[in-house]
Amino acid sequence: MRIENRRSGMRYFIAALIPALALTFSACGSNSLTQTQPSSSTSISVEADPALTAMLPDKIKESGIIQIGVDPTYKPNEYLNGTEVVGWDVDLFDAVAAKLGVETKWNPGAFDNLLDGVQSSKYDVGVSSFTINSDRLKKNTMISYANVGEEWASPAGNPGEVDPKNPCGKTIAYQNGTVQQDEVKAFNEDLCKSNPIKELGYTGQDEVNNALMIGKADAMLADFPITQNAIQMSDGKLEALGEQYGSAPYGYVVRQDATQFADAIAKALAALKADGTYDAILKKYAIEAVAIDAFEVNPQV
Repeated sequence: MRIENRRSGMRYFIAALIPALALTFSACGSNSLTQTQPSSSTSISVEADPALTAMLPDKIKESGIIQIGVDPTYKPNEYLNGTEVVGWDVDLFDAVAAKLGVETKWNPGAFDNLLDGVQSSKYDVGVSSFTINSDRLKKNTMISYANVGEEWASPAGNPGEVDPKNPCGKTIAYQNGTVQQDEVKAFNEDLCKSNPIKELGYTGQDEVNNALMIGKADAMLADFPITQNAIQMSDGKLEALGEQYGSAPYGYVVRQDATQFADAIAKALAALKADGTYDAILKKYAIEAVAIDAFEVNPQV
């Protein structure tokens, strides 16, 4: 089913497959959302709210486009399908943009450069699985939209005998600029000070996954959906080390002074939660456990 995009009275219809509510979105440069599986069911309607459109910065109202900075190496959250950025983060923010009455342009970049891009106005929003923490809140405004933990993974059988609670002396892979990098560094400054972790930091999560697959690392640490996806795609070569832990909010990132824009995004999320779109998108990716009920601007963490 094709989504109709009308600049005036813009309305988006997202097909929902019952009972699975399986949605397949396409989003790169617009809010053109495509359902490729046949559906004989009802549909979820995402309709622009003029009151929220009025809250957008003039730049976005004039162009009709939100410029988004994203690191598309974090499957299933955001990743490349050919040249197209896809994933549940993409699906959800495209729906937010539809509620705001505008389109999206997804601009791939290195994760640890995205926040600078938001602060310099290169991007209007950063959407890339950013965990909300006190350091990021010092320079940015953030809007919570999910609650996600972390999980370790190793090659099958854990040949490196990695203990996630005491990984001292092991070689651990992570993506640069993430909270996982901070966590590994904290280990080395405290518990592992006399027997430090050998750190393997990479620009993209796909490089992290590959380092583990080829035995270059004893273990990796990533957000729960990313670790689970890497395991599922490994054909039995990887396994989880323990359960998800340390759940924390994910947040969209805007400039620190863009508080009205942030409020509009939070209100759009609340509307998507109320009409079922938010939960349907999470259900598509089997990550209902990350859902939240209240969407806050600069929540306390």
